[in-house]
Amino acid sequence: MKNIFLNTALLGLTVLSFATTCATGRENYLSPQALISSENENLLYVAQGSARQVAVFNTESGKLIETIDVPAEPTGLALSADGAQLYVTCAGPEGRLCVIETAANKIIKQIPVGHGARSPVLGPDGGMLYVCNRFSNDVSVINTRKNKHVAKINPPDVRRINVLREPFAADITPDGKWLFVGNHLPDGPADAESVACRVSVINTKTMDIDVSISLPNGSTALSGIAVCPDGRYVYVSHILARYTVPTSQLERGWMNTNALSIIDAGNKRLIDTVLLDDVDNGAANPWAVSCTADGKYICVTHAGTSELSIIDAPALLKKIKARYSSRIENRASRVENELSFLYGIRRRVKLRGKGPRALAIVGCRVYVAEYFTDSITLVDAGSAGPDHARLRRGKKSRPETIALPLGPRPQMTRRRRGEMLFNDASLCFQNWQSCASCHPGGGRADALNWDLLNDGIGNPKNTKSLLLAHKTPPAMITGVRDRAETAVRSGIKHILFATCPEEDAIAIDEYVKSLKPVPSPYLVNGRLSRSARRGRKVFDKAGCASCHKGPLYTDLQKYDVGTGKGLDKDVEFDTPTLVEVWRTAPYLYDGRAATMKEVLTTHNPGDKHGPTSNLTDNEINNLARFVLSL
Repeated sequence: MKNIFLNTALLGLTVLSFATTCATGRENYLSPQALISSENENLLYVAQGSARQVAVFNTESGKLIETIDVPAEPTGLALSADGAQLYVTCAGPEGRLCVIETAANKIIKQIPVGHGARSPVLGPDGGMLYVCNRFSNDVSVINTRKNKHVAKINPPDVRRINVLREPFAADITPDGKWLFVGNHLPDGPADAESVACRVSVINTKTMDIDVSISLPNGSTALSGIAVCPDGRYVYVSHILARYTVPTSQLERGWMNTNALSIIDAGNKRLIDTVLLDDVDNGAANPWAVSCTADGKYICVTHAGTSELSIIDAPALLKKIKARYSSRIENRASRVENELSFLYGIRRRVKLRGKGPRALAIVGCRVYVAEYFTDSITLVDAGSAGPDHARLRRGKKSRPETIALPLGPRPQMTRRRRGEMLFNDASLCFQNWQSCASCHPGGGRADALNWDLLNDGIGNPKNTKSLLLAHKTPPAMITGVRDRAETAVRSGIKHILFATCPEEDAIAIDEYVKSLKPVPSPYLVNGRLSRSARRGRKVFDKAGCASCHKGPLYTDLQKYDVGTGKGLDKDVEFDTPTLVEVWRTAPYLYDGRAATMKEVLTTHNPGDKHGPTSNLTDNEINNLARFVLSL
């Protein structure tokens, strides 16, 4: 192990030299966000999102081989068993799966997939490949053998399977029969009895969803999923939000906790959910999850606290079994709030860089990609694993870690620093959450209702996307903040329960201002569909354009549109922008409308929110299509 770590230390120097002399100039940041290893060749492939390239280097010799340019942001990697083909998902409205021949490190073909392609998964025999299309809300299925000799961009035989909402991560059982797909956000109304993201289980023989497994109430921002090596369990990383209580404090995970859910793969049901936090130290924003090949350890990255959790898997399962009776049906509804549950069976390893996301495990070596510092930390899982005897004596072994820079130390602009701070839970009291905990996906929304104290208690509101917030004052749903700058500083004080230098708040402002709308999946080749074009005329006919006007589709005014109830009856609400509204379901101030059609029909009493009762069903459908295309 010492020789391995010496060799990889040299790697850092080699990569630094290469990146300094061979920078493309196209992007100052690399932003590593996906990793995969080829153990036979001692290679590690790194998807570098901002640079739009895949880096290839040898982990034993410490030599960077080269970088491969790809047509769009690379979001995921899969490698054939023989290491001959590397599959790279490239995000964008017209997502692509790039097939790279590793002998020459050249793209040999590009296969059209879906909007926001990510997280490719190869079946165990390498014959089928599955791609999560995040914004198309489906999974592409590609026969790699049938399409082996397909022309470069000729449409191959690709099947699509609809899932739920923002499929973000996936893994497959060792027998190839079941694909588990983690949906990033909850679907359905926000005022339901339970609001949580779900795991779709796809039968790979029938290509249908067999079941959707609900995670505990408040589960959101699902970011990682892994099937254990023997196929018995599936591990899912996500936030567990306590959105049903007023946001009056943070102690003991009052607002957001961070969790690992365990699914019985055979029975396809949730066994338990355990908290990754400690009593007075949150483990914010769990991201990637993976298992060592021997099944001994479960590894989870924490993007908000720049840590790696290494959990003793057999000890975890034993402890769960002891906590509950043998009746598995009772377990899913008995989520414990035990912040010390992992004590003695988990180690939290502080990493060298910032913003860890992806990880790759080779033997006992764990490579963690650090998004904001353009680096990798290499952790010796053997030295970092829980040592029960030492813990009982009150001693802690120090895990061996090595920092591996992937390029020159990035010189952060104010905007980039603001992005890092937005995702950094060290700004928060006891590290429970970051701004991204409630605004995942780059300042968007978590689909939950929160009872913030800025407008009283007992009147929860649905989380708003921060896109265009600085251009559409006032801020918050009821306009209680005069502008987004005020809201940012109030959020730091009253949600993160912290103070920070004004320069940090300014940096966060710059990041939020830089957010760009993602083209709608309802567009056809980047343009309005025929239905949406008809809907644009209905938009004017129904008077929607009187309030939702101009390029931002808002007049920046407040109105009572008849939707308020309870403590919010007769309250005036800020006119929201409709730009990227396709991404912000559920709708209305309390998220009671699961779909845009419900906004226009079910939840428009007396036509106070626009005269829609006299519209035909076709007109309503066309209108909804237009709005969702913005």
